[in-house]
Amino acid sequence: MTTDGRPVPRPGPLVDPAGGATDAVDFGSFVRREGGAGRLVVQPRMGFDDPGRMRAGLAATKAARAVTVGTVTLDSYTRLGESAALAEALAEGRELNGYPITAHAPAVTARMLAGIRDHTFPVQVRHGSAVPQHIFATLIDQRLDASEGGPVSYCLPYGRTPLAESVRNWTEGVRRFAALRELGGEPHLESFGGCLLGQLCPPSLLVAVSVLEALFFHRHGVRDVSVSYAQQTHPAQDREAVAALRRLCRELLPVPTWHVVIYAYMGLYPVTEHGAYGLLSDAARLAVDTGAERLIVKTVAESRRIPTIEENVAALEAAARSARTTVPGSVPPARADTAAADSETYQEAAALVHAVLDLHPDPGVAMAKAFARGYLDVPWCLHPDNRGRTRSYIDGDGRLRWAHTGALPLGRSATRSTARHRVDSAGLLADLHHVQRRYDTAGGALPAAARTAAESTEITEGGSGSPVSHN
Repeated sequence: MTTDGRPVPRPGPLVDPAGGATDAVDFGSFVRREGGAGRLVVQPRMGFDDPGRMRAGLAATKAARAVTVGTVTLDSYTRLGESAALAEALAEGRELNGYPITAHAPAVTARMLAGIRDHTFPVQVRHGSAVPQHIFATLIDQRLDASEGGPVSYCLPYGRTPLAESVRNWTEGVRRFAALRELGGEPHLESFGGCLLGQLCPPSLLVAVSVLEALFFHRHGVRDVSVSYAQQTHPAQDREAVAALRRLCRELLPVPTWHVVIYAYMGLYPVTEHGAYGLLSDAARLAVDTGAERLIVKTVAESRRIPTIEENVAALEAAARSARTTVPGSVPPARADTAAADSETYQEAAALVHAVLDLHPDPGVAMAKAFARGYLDVPWCLHPDNRGRTRSYIDGDGRLRWAHTGALPLGRSATRSTARHRVDSAGLLADLHHVQRRYDTAGGALPAAARTAAESTEITEGGSGSPVSHN
């Protein structure tokens, strides 16, 4: 029995842990039905420690003037498995940066979701853990069938867990999560691979890791997946990257149960309202124009603090308005995928993916081997298992390029970038602020108050505007 006298759910048909059958639809089917072909499902990055506030956030997301899905983002203690520290924080009433799902009795979370999560509003649990087994166990226990992450994207650069250990942990976790199918659900996992480091990672590496993690999920039993791509520095390059991502998925994923999710820019975010909404609108247009089905939004508060429920809803509705007024690309997604075959991004991403898959039949083991050899190498990432021999820069046209390719197996697919390009600290700092300043100064000079806010976002590891900001 739980502390409030209600029964703990046991394995059986997919039911609401509070009792009775649930009409919740699986996450992937909902997004594929409601998104794509000019339509867009929008989603916030939202997590609160108090169940009542978390419920209010989900209810507001559901009621927004947009087609939405819900998010329950977990707190840092839960992500890291620090149960003693979590218990102490809860006992002292300290505010957490997310929902502590493993600390709440199943009935508490069931009541939080009751009447909100249903066939019109699926909910995804987002975390950020390289040691996710306890999280997956809780999701199974509470019949929550959508989550995200990956053995690489939730290991580099967010922690110090050895990559091989993260691969083993995620292998165990994904296999457990796949067992939800035996309980009547269809588990869904989203690769966070398209968001490596937040910014300044050339698109081909983002595409490659996202595809490789999706193949990893399939290998270990989860067959409904999504692949991600974070908006970068150049709209045309981004469209090229999403087309390459879709083409590789069509070529390599064994079943058609997948979709694409776009993230609004994950780096230093504009500090002005017009800059923030301008960048978000461009993210929505990117999603619609490329046939992507889902968009993760960011708010006007991203550069300063954790956004409120109201700010999240405003961002959702603004993105939906931009999507509705965007005319989808004149080339259908399937044909656009084919057209991307000759693109620079596709050629690089395909070279990376196939070189990695040649290393081992299991994509997880293959990715660990690839990092050890430098076949995968994330620019500016300080994780011990990342070789750190690649560098990137923004060229004069605003495109992300390789300055140094290290041991990446690009061969003839290598871009016109060259190791002769010198990267120094001043250039790196300018590149980090490139998108923020471009949008904030659109239409005029940056106002004095906004300049002060922008200066406060100078690189601080783990801050909301840093290159390692989380999901």
